[in-house]
Amino acid sequence: MGEIENKRYAIIVAGGSGKRFGSEMPKQFLNLDGKAVLMRTIEKFDEAGATIVVVLPAEHQEMWMAMCKDSNFPVTHTIATGGKTRFESVKNGIAAIEGLADNDLVAVHDGVRPLVSIELINRCYETAQATGSAIPVINPNDSIRQVMDDGTSQQLLRSSLRAVQTPQTFRAELLKGAYDVEESPLFTDDASVVESAGHQVTLVGGEASNIKITTPIDMIVATEIINQNH
Repeated sequence: MGEIENKRYAIIVAGGSGKRFGSEMPKQFLNLDGKAVLMRTIEKFDEAGATIVVVLPAEHQEMWMAMCKDSNFPVTHTIATGGKTRFESVKNGIAAIEGLADNDLVAVHDGVRPLVSIELINRCYETAQATGSAIPVINPNDSIRQVMDDGTSQQLLRSSLRAVQTPQTFRAELLKGAYDVEESPLFTDDASVVESAGHQVTLVGGEASNIKITTPIDMIVATEIINQNH
């Protein structure tokens, strides 16, 4: 079998503290139906053939390595140290990839989105290979209003809006160049960083089940989704 022309990498950002979740344990380490949330996330990208970098705060790394050892977690991955912001963390993740070639593909994914499907991961890599980028989005279910500076609000046309998910996936040349700048308050995700560098991004269909675990209710929903898929 010949070498894959565009090597796949995944930067999995796992910097949550658990404070918003109301837990002493960071939510990426919580037990989700018998396995840590972050382990489930890593396994998906391993199955999709990616070389994995996990970005963790320095104070969480020892705990994570002990968890991997205790559970005999088999997936090889590199650990990079998280920064004060998501931008810094992703930048550190990019720097931790040795031998990254311009035409390689890099997916950046939230460590607390463990239910992403292999199909969506593959779709993002394939679209990024073809167009340079792939940003998964879904249609919002709720009506959305924009609050103005004076306290008034106005309705936004829901049909023209999309809720953004991860993995946000890019050709390495494009992502590296976009992150080689000073951080800006306008950078809310990888797509905004890449757009600020003058690149259009390509949207792909995301998944309603690709939820981000931020509250205890999300853990209940995630457990139910896993049980239904068994």
